[in-house]
Amino acid sequence: MGDRWHRIFTEAYRFLAVGGLATVVAIVIFNLLVHGFHTGWDAPLSENPYLAFVIANVFGMVVSYRGSRTWVFKDRPPRTADGGLLMFVVINLVTMLIPIACLWFSRNALGLDDPFSDNIAANILGLFLGMVARFYLFRTLVFRRPVHLADLKQNPMQVFEMSELQQVELLDAPVDVEPEVTDATAPSTSDPARPPAP
Repeated sequence: MGDRWHRIFTEAYRFLAVGGLATVVAIVIFNLLVHGFHTGWDAPLSENPYLAFVIANVFGMVVSYRGSRTWVFKDRPPRTADGGLLMFVVINLVTMLIPIACLWFSRNALGLDDPFSDNIAANILGLFLGMVARFYLFRTLVFRRPVHLADLKQNPMQVFEMSELQQVELLDAPVDVEPEVTDATAPSTSDPARPPAP
C-alpha cells in the first residue's frame, strides 16, 4: 500500500473515532431534548425534533472540530487564517441537512415517530451519509494536502496547488535587506572568539 492510501486510511479511522465521539454527544443531547428518557423532566423539544437535532449537533460539531484540527488532520495545515473554522462550520451546517432529510422522510413519509425510528433515520443512516460527505469536504476544502519529501522528489509539480506554488515562489524570492547600523563600540559577533585573559 502506498503512502497516499496509508494516509487516507489513517485519517479515515481517526475521523471515524472523532465522529463517533461527536455522534454520541449529539445522540445523548438529542434524546434528552426530544424523548426525555426517564430523567424526571419533560422533554422540552418533544414537539420540535428538528430544532433539537440542530442543537444537539452544534455540541457534536464543537467536539468534531477540536478532534479534527488537533488529531485527524494534524498533518494538514488549514487553508484559511482562522484555522478552517468558518469553512468547517459551513460544511457541517450544509451536511446537517442530510440527516434532517432522513428524519423528515421517516416521520412524514413513513409515519414513524418512535425513539427507535428517529435514531435509525437521523443518528445512524443520516449521520453516516453526512459523515462520508464531511470527510471528503474537510480533506478537500478545509485542510491542505500535507507535503512530504518523498512526494516532492517523485512529483515536484503535482504536490502543490497553484495558490501554494505562488506562496513558495514568494518565499524563495530574493529579498533586499539593508545592513543594520550597529554601534562601533559594540563587539562584533562575526569576529572569532578571543581566548580569555590569563
